[in-house]
Amino acid sequence: MNRILTAAIAGAFLAWAGAAAAQQTDFSKIEVKTIDLGHRTYMLQGAGGNVTIAVGDDGVIMVDSEFAPMHEKLKAAIAAVTNQPVHYLVNTHFHSDHSGGDKAFAEEGAVVAAQVNVKKRLAQGTVDGVRGRKTPGVTGDALPAKTYRNALTLKVKGRTAQLRHPANAHTDGDTYVWFADANVLATGDTVVLGRYPNIDFANGGNIKGMIRASDAYLKLANDETKIVPGHGPLGDKKAVAAYRAMLIEARYRIAKLINAGKNEEEAVAARPFADLDAKIGASEQQSANFVRVIYHSLRP
Repeated sequence: MNRILTAAIAGAFLAWAGAAAAQQTDFSKIEVKTIDLGHRTYMLQGAGGNVTIAVGDDGVIMVDSEFAPMHEKLKAAIAAVTNQPVHYLVNTHFHSDHSGGDKAFAEEGAVVAAQVNVKKRLAQGTVDGVRGRKTPGVTGDALPAKTYRNALTLKVKGRTAQLRHPANAHTDGDTYVWFADANVLATGDTVVLGRYPNIDFANGGNIKGMIRASDAYLKLANDETKIVPGHGPLGDKKAVAAYRAMLIEARYRIAKLINAGKNEEEAVAARPFADLDAKIGASEQQSANFVRVIYHSLRP
């Protein structure tokens, strides 16, 4: 195995966000960690996806809101660095570990913004393609108030966020957010570091789109760019390059099994990621899930 691939997965764990994760979390014990990214921009880590905030002179642009029970703790973490209110809250996608706090922030005045498919998925409800678990639809303030298709720019006084939609990557409604003045990129779950990614194929996700998204990030970033992944530690251009190498290797291995005529269960039984699993401590079920999501991305 090449060194880049090893670096991308060493010490990682496979994580699948959603209702099950929320049910297993004691939110009273969670402490929010604040990482100063410079230029009044911060990364917040609590329970769920990573949060990014950009502080302006008259308001805050926030990226993702974690699980609903994290609202008060995130609010306190924001208050610790600014007295400005959250003006915009961007959803990088619809999963509840990134959008669960939307309703509470919206009720306090935040305008929730997302790619148009996020609103559709949240309103209609969704089904997990691997487990078949259903998530019911939501209404009212739990839905984004501002939507876009391909690109959107949000501004507060002194700060600008550029939103772009990478098509069919982690889901069909992904957004990445570029804060050019701070050289900070928030990717949502199109990039996760320190673990295998989930690819929500039942809701438009595809490994090919994940790789295309990484290509876009590598083109946008420079060696000084701070990259906030959907999960995991703060990254940089080298970390995303290694992550992309892992995705390409994973795609190659599953494509090889498909071309050999293996069905989904046979692909799982072949344990194509056994060497990777041993290094990251992934369980047999976690490994099987990763095989399945890539298989569904590539099957004829």
